[in-house]
Amino acid sequence: MGRKGRIAVLAALAVAGIALLFDRLLPPDLSRLADASRVVTDARGEILRAFGTRSGQYWRLSVQAGSVDSRYRDMLVAFEDKRFFSHPGVDPLAILRALGQWARQGRVISGASTLTMQTARLLEPRPRGLSAKLAEALRAFQLEARFSKDEILSMYLTLAPMGGNLEGVRAASLAYFGKEPGSLTAAEAALLVALPQSPTRRQPQIHPEAARVAAVQVAERLRRDGLLSDFEVEAVRTGPLPSRRSAMPMAAAHLAEHLARNAPGGAAIRTTLDGTLQRRMETLARQQAAAFPDGASLALVVIDNAGGQVKAYLGGSGLAGRAEGIDLARAVRSPGSALKPFVYGMAFDDLMLHPETRIEDGPLRFSDYAPRNFDDGFHGQVTVREALQQSYNLPAIAVLDRLGPSRFLATLRDAGAEFRLPRAIEAPGLPVALGGLGVRLIDLTALYAGIANGGRARAPRRLADDPPAEGRRLMSPVSAWYLTDILADAARPDSLAQLAAQGSRRRIAYKTGTSYGFRDAWAMGWTASHTVGVWVGRADGTPRPGHHGRNTAAPLLFQVFDRLPDGEGLDVVPPPAEALLAATTQDLPPTLRVFRPQGGGGRMPGEQPLRIVFPPDGGVVELPEADGRLDRLPLRAAGGRNPLRWLVNGLPVPTDPHGDAVSWLPDGPGFVRVTVVDAADHSDHVAVRLQ
Repeated sequence: MGRKGRIAVLAALAVAGIALLFDRLLPPDLSRLADASRVVTDARGEILRAFGTRSGQYWRLSVQAGSVDSRYRDMLVAFEDKRFFSHPGVDPLAILRALGQWARQGRVISGASTLTMQTARLLEPRPRGLSAKLAEALRAFQLEARFSKDEILSMYLTLAPMGGNLEGVRAASLAYFGKEPGSLTAAEAALLVALPQSPTRRQPQIHPEAARVAAVQVAERLRRDGLLSDFEVEAVRTGPLPSRRSAMPMAAAHLAEHLARNAPGGAAIRTTLDGTLQRRMETLARQQAAAFPDGASLALVVIDNAGGQVKAYLGGSGLAGRAEGIDLARAVRSPGSALKPFVYGMAFDDLMLHPETRIEDGPLRFSDYAPRNFDDGFHGQVTVREALQQSYNLPAIAVLDRLGPSRFLATLRDAGAEFRLPRAIEAPGLPVALGGLGVRLIDLTALYAGIANGGRARAPRRLADDPPAEGRRLMSPVSAWYLTDILADAARPDSLAQLAAQGSRRRIAYKTGTSYGFRDAWAMGWTASHTVGVWVGRADGTPRPGHHGRNTAAPLLFQVFDRLPDGEGLDVVPPPAEALLAATTQDLPPTLRVFRPQGGGGRMPGEQPLRIVFPPDGGVVELPEADGRLDRLPLRAAGGRNPLRWLVNGLPVPTDPHGDAVSWLPDGPGFVRVTVVDAADHSDHVAVRLQ
């Protein structure tokens, strides 16, 4: 190689080295691309809600070139940069053409900016001029070296100005045409190709004539290139233009805001929601809330039982003025009587009750606490089935007194629900059965979905990528079946305003609740496939006299189910093999025929009260091991009358008929509920954490 050749090689290496150093020291600034709008979608990817950029009030929705209408992409490349897929970022032929036109005409006829150079300008806007063009050319080389053509085109499609505060083809398509840019007509595509050249002067809703002239110019050029037919050009020339901008999607507003709050710019958050169902629920809620004369709002949650996915989520009806910003599905409210099914479910597990057990609905007093029924009356001896269907307060309080409020609440918390006791109360008391605590609608709906799932509750899934939760045992399948059988036959709302709900053919198990002072009205229901929770009230918590769960929330619950793809509702499910079937109280074993309140039943002279000695109530017990495997845990009781029956989490433990040493094999760490019942139907219970 001669001296000149060596100099040329060294010069080329020097240029390459300088270019590499420039690329490393001054990489392209992608911050505008990173500051794209956060988007929350349903399970299919359809937008529920989009948010403006963090740095300003721009709608800048990220989009991939492959998701945009292919005809539009072809038209854009043909009009703006025919050799986009072959040049290295700068098109020498376009530069020569532009210089020749300038030399002949004495003015600029057409520019030489490629789509890559335009993308560089969109990433880093600069005042127009020769120095800016040179900078854009250098950046274009950098972009081509770092990214594929599809990636560069995706950047342009995300950042291109489309008029006003719209940036990118996705935002423009939603605002002007009310749809995603995956399917555009020739006229729509021509307008979107023309807009970025002069976005302010060509906004179709403000300057329709200028927008049409520009779109026709694009169409005429593309007809000459063979991309559009005469018919399509005529459609561009005479077809309607968007006369106004559509609002950006705004479904599931509260949930979307909660999920997007800490998400990075440009994030696409895919939820488990069904967009079609969500909009159907929001329409129903607006119609219902419009009939409330006192500014009340409502919230609802729909959960798919099989997978735990939240399919619809409404945090408010949108008609409550300043309350619109409050997510009422996550607000802590008193559930009224809506926790009663769980009281009875746990009692079924403890073999304390059966649906046909007789229980007294009469006056009760516990120190200074004297609960009353909703109607202030007493109904004498009724079955547990009737007590739950009619939502009598006094039987539920008597059962909870025997279960223990602390144990009851610990079980619900272990199943995943959050509860808040009144500020002055440290430990739960008997009023929790009637709503003397706070809970969120989303948590309460998940607990009811646990009944629908045979007694196993799981955390509700809101994000499509979240793995299914394993779930915690809330009650046994037998108890869950008892509750479903009881509440599926509960009388439906019967006022004139609820005739439409009465006409529904769906069999739904449901329970209502009303908080003290008529502040909160609840209705919780389930079928084979879905669980629905409804709350109605005022966001500020002020009373609504005369509005309770049965006449306010229950009719809405039935209307929600009428809009679900749920078949006929609950099928007649055969009972579990362990269920005790009884048509009347007399069909039950003697110990289950009548419920004995705490301390009832009497004892033999000198007989000691039944109590569990081991494991200790509220204690933490190390899991026993033998030879590296889980070993059996001893169960010990004192007092009472043999034989003893033991249950762990509602399931019977094989016992010695003489009540001697009993043990149970744990299946792993976690909370367990241990119950012992003696021959006189006295019982004791403990809650223990195994680790």
